[in-house]
Amino acid sequence: MKKKNLPLLPSVTITGIGAEGKAITRVPMPNGEGGTSEIVCFVPYCVPGDVVDLQVTKKKHSYMEARVERIVTYSDQRCAPECPHYGECGGCKWQILPYTEQLRYKQQQVADNLTRIGKVALPEISPIIGSKHIYEYRNKLEFSCADRKWLSWDAIHAAGGLENIDTSYGLGFHIPNCFDKVLDIETCRLMPDINNRIRNGVRTFAREHGLTFYNEHSHQGKLRTLILRTNHKGEMMLIVSFGEKVSKPCMALLEWLHKEFEEITSLLYVENMKMNDTIADQEIHVYYGQDHIIEEMEGLQFKVGPKSFYQTNTEQAYELYKVAREFAALTGDELVYDLYTGTGTIANFVARQAKQVIGIEYVPEAIEDAKVNSEINGISNTLFFAGDIKDVLSDAFFAQHGRPDVIITDPPRAGMHEDVIATILRAEPKRIVYVSCNPATQARDLAMLDALYSVAKVQPVDMFPHTQHVENVVLLIHR
Repeated sequence: MKKKNLPLLPSVTITGIGAEGKAITRVPMPNGEGGTSEIVCFVPYCVPGDVVDLQVTKKKHSYMEARVERIVTYSDQRCAPECPHYGECGGCKWQILPYTEQLRYKQQQVADNLTRIGKVALPEISPIIGSKHIYEYRNKLEFSCADRKWLSWDAIHAAGGLENIDTSYGLGFHIPNCFDKVLDIETCRLMPDINNRIRNGVRTFAREHGLTFYNEHSHQGKLRTLILRTNHKGEMMLIVSFGEKVSKPCMALLEWLHKEFEEITSLLYVENMKMNDTIADQEIHVYYGQDHIIEEMEGLQFKVGPKSFYQTNTEQAYELYKVAREFAALTGDELVYDLYTGTGTIANFVARQAKQVIGIEYVPEAIEDAKVNSEINGISNTLFFAGDIKDVLSDAFFAQHGRPDVIITDPPRAGMHEDVIATILRAEPKRIVYVSCNPATQARDLAMLDALYSVAKVQPVDMFPHTQHVENVVLLIHR
């Protein structure tokens, strides 16, 4: 139902790509002074050059949001999405853009953020490093179970009404901004087809054996989530999360998975009776195999457990880390601090070229993994500390462990806390390598670091084809 007083805009031409991957256009609107002024309108699932009829869904003073009512003319830039669930699951929104165009817009996103937000002097930005594979590139996916699957109005209409559809047993992705609505997924192209065979097999097994799916409101139901992780060898870890104590039907499912899929080398399960799906604070039980899989990079082995963080595009992670190592320009004599080290992947990756590497991370379990990763690779020049970066990184810490020659920092999307930046400025390393998954917060932090550092190199890297997300690596040199 259309909201009152929100206009329908006919034959509007989409002109660009804006925030959060949405397309943008500028629409003339009455300004209350007898004239008109242009206002930016954000539209999902469009590409520049599309001519569309738009129904405005939100109108603010400085911008509007709208949905497409009808595509009048398709853009020459548009291509057909390969995913049958495109437009419903909320992921991979840029499938309708050719990959070369995706890279062009990501490059522009980095330049716009660093220029408009950072307002610091920049060198020429290097061309973005694209992903070798644009499908089947992820090494991890998580699927949710729901006792009733979500259906779009189009799907309901096509079936002639809800009474003609079996709405039970939804196994797939939460639709955007809805914790209790799960879109049933038959095919996902983000991992090899094994993920489809396992997921669809679990749904069929559950139906045939009366294994209930979870309800987010009543907090009842046996099957809650499936987490799939795979490595470069094609070995797979599957974590099955149950919403109740494991019973005979649950064990029957695990045994069936073990016998049916030889690719699963690590079959784990969780009894999660909390109000949310996260398993970080839950005990992991091993049903079959080991409690981890091993990933490799340049001969280094990395233990990946059910709770471990590891970059989800393995091939592009290697490209990203090579850029970070190149920017660090290590000679073997440097003390390197690796902030937000996670499981120590970057720390161990650069350790051979450094005198010593100190990794700091706020998740204690990740730090334990980092230590194990150094141990299994025979790396003895790393030290790892758990704690909030802004609390651990201090003048007292420098006094005890030494002031860094190089800092590599890879913070979460929120960027670095201003206290961390202040401490870095006091430490005055020769070089800072800033790896970011959010160029907007990176640009904000660069503006603060500009007091002592100049930007020497900028290298975007695409980790997530068909999405608006882009990684960016910046080298800062002490003036």
